[in-house]
Order: sequence, then C-alpha cells, then structure tokens
Amino acid sequence: MDLPATDAELVPEKLNDEKEGGPLFHCDLYDTELVHKIAQLLLPGLATACVDATTGDIFRNPASVAFELRKEMRDYIMQRSETFVAESVILEGVPDTEVSDHPYDIISDFVDDFASLKRNLFGRVSGWILSERREDKIDDFVQEMDMNGFWSIDKREPIAQTLLKNVDFKNSFYCNMKFKSAEELAEHVDHCSFRSMTCTNEGCNAMFCASHLEDHDSACPFKIIPCEQKCSDCIMRREMDRHCITVCPMKLVNCPFYAVGCQSPIPQCKTVEHCSDNLHSHLLCILQGIHKEASQEDLKQRVDQLEKASSSSQLAEAQDARSLTSIIKDLEKKLGPFDVSGKNKEGSESKMKRMVRTVQRIRMLLRVTGRRRMVRTVQRIMMLLRVTWRRRKGRTVQRLQMYQLHQIKLMTKYRLKILIYRIFTY
Repeated sequence: MDLPATDAELVPEKLNDEKEGGPLFHCDLYDTELVHKIAQLLLPGLATACVDATTGDIFRNPASVAFELRKEMRDYIMQRSETFVAESVILEGVPDTEVSDHPYDIISDFVDDFASLKRNLFGRVSGWILSERREDKIDDFVQEMDMNGFWSIDKREPIAQTLLKNVDFKNSFYCNMKFKSAEELAEHVDHCSFRSMTCTNEGCNAMFCASHLEDHDSACPFKIIPCEQKCSDCIMRREMDRHCITVCPMKLVNCPFYAVGCQSPIPQCKTVEHCSDNLHSHLLCILQGIHKEASQEDLKQRVDQLEKASSSSQLAEAQDARSLTSIIKDLEKKLGPFDVSGKNKEGSESKMKRMVRTVQRIRMLLRVTGRRRMVRTVQRIMMLLRVTWRRRKGRTVQRLQMYQLHQIKLMTKYRLKILIYRIFTY
C-alpha cells in the first residue's frame, strides 16, 4: 500500500511573551547541528511504531498507519516535552533514578516510549524471536518513507526546534535573548554564538553554529594541516595517515644494516646521514658476523685497520649490508688474515686439551675395570674432540653434545656418569 500523498503539518506554536508589554523580538537561533540530529531521530521512531503496530496483522501494513501514527507521535512527544521540566523535578526526589539533561537523549526516550506503546500483543510475544526480521522491516520502511518524501527533513526540523526549546531548560543549545527593537535584534544576530555557519575548508559542506567552529575546525577531515611527522608538506587531515606511512620523507624505517645488528629506526630522508655517522658501528656489526670467535677488542682493532686501509669515501659509499660486506672482504684480502689475540686462542686450546686429558683418564679407568664397551665409547668421544679441536665447527660441537646425552644413559656407575657429564659442561 502506498503512503498517503497529502502531508499536512501542524506548525509548532511560537512562544508568547512572558508579560504583556515586554520584549517583542526573540532571537530564536539554535544549535542547528543538534536540531538536525533530533529531526533525523523522528523518522526511524515513526517507522518502529508503524512496524510494531502492524506485526501479525493481515489487514494492515506499516504504510497504511503511517499518516495516523505520525500525528499521534507528534502530539505525544510535544506533550511530553512541555511537561518534561515538571517531571524531571519530581524524578529528582526519587532515589536510584537518573535523568539525562541532554536534549537528544531526552527526546530519544520520548520516541522510544511512543513506539513501545504502539507494539501490539503479537509483537510483544514474538519480539524476542523475530528481532532481526523486525529490524530489517524498520530499516526498509525508513528508506521507503525517505524515498517517497513522507515527512521530509525540512518539515521535521521545525518540530525538532520546538522540542529542543521545551526540554533544554538550561538554555545550552538555543538563544533565549529578547530585544525591544528590530535593530537591536539584527545587531545581536551578527554576533550570536548560535548563528549558523558553513565550513570554509574546500570540499566540506558541514553546517554548525558559531560556538562549534573551533571544535569542527579541530576535527574537519578537509582541513589542510602540517604533516604530523614534521616534514615540509601540508596535507588534508583525512589523508594524513596514508601520507605518513607511504610518501612522507620523515616516515620511520629500519636501518639498511638492520639485518646485521643495527636496530635504530630512522627517518627515511636521513638514511644516508645515519649510514655516514654510524659507519664505525656498522663495520663492527658486519665483522662480528664474519669473525664470530673474535673478541670485541680484536674486532675494534680490525675496524681501525679497515678504515686506515680504505679511502675516505670507499666505505661511506656502501649504503647496505651486502655492499659493505663486499668491500670489507676485498680490504681483508689486502690486509691479510685476521689473527685472533693470543689470549683467546690460548684459552680455547687449553680448554680443549683439558677435556682430552679428562677423557684419557676415564679411558684408563675403564680399562682397569674391564668395561670394554665403555672404552670404545670413550675412544669415539676422543675422536670427536680431536675433530672439534682441529676444525671447531659448530655442527661438530652439536654432534658431540647429542652423542654425550646418548652415552650418559649407558653409564652404570654414578662416578662415571658425573665424570662424563663434566666433560661437556666444563
């Protein structure tokens, strides 16, 4: 069924002067943004009442009752708004009762109360079962009324304005000033904090009252603002995030030598400067990967040798780990082999010799006790130790440790278990 073509409206009554012979000219400016939000609230409220009133009714549909319920809803919320101040005073004395003082919340409660009054018995019983289907019907009917121009926004806003004046007893969202002459009123309107304004940022068509100018300007997505990362560009606010993570020269990136140990995040435009200023530490990181057994002091000496052997620009030209590694290897060929300091070399060799001597003592002990299988086991351990001593390969050391765990399980005497365990935890 189509919506009624006629759209007669009751024009809200204007507020009369408080006293005869008093002020004759009212400002009547209001928060246009809030009035628009309240006006948008009315249509879904009407759709809810129409759907709930006809749920399960085979003779009526929401469109057939829309005209009648619109008048009832308008009268109901207007009456509630006129008595709201008195009701709020009464409710203040009731414990555990919260009364919102924001006009939007107050009028939203009026609309919800009207819709609940129109829910029929079938709708009350089956509402919890058909809740999703009910919401879909309400959304569809809102779109239908909007497309047909039934109760358009420009006819809802005068009602919303009157409702706002009735419930805003703090005068926070409309101007209640009165003047004795039109000249005084005109002068006031030019400076009233509730005068309507349009955003001046290109692409933004938002309308708001003058008191909200600062709030809107601080959040307007179309405002041109300086880059948040302090680059020289000025970007539209809504495109700032994309700019900061894509083309901004000041976006943070990993150092080109991140993979070899430099963990410093740096601005993209300062990568060359960072590589130049931290060349010494980058050389040290790469040498640590090449000469894993060298001490920190040896590596620092090697860095000094590389810096002296190269030209001033040769090392600085390398802007990534691969190119710098290649240059280092070429320079090391000229410098000759890298000798680890005698202290470290002697320490590792003496440790290995002590391990071999310990294994030899265990072998002699096992021969005396007649444990041939144990002797063969220790001989294999000695062979692995000698290979490790010569090559010192990480894989051989791992093999030795795995073999140790397996052979410890074969030992029967507690003393022998402790001796074998000490070999590999020395």
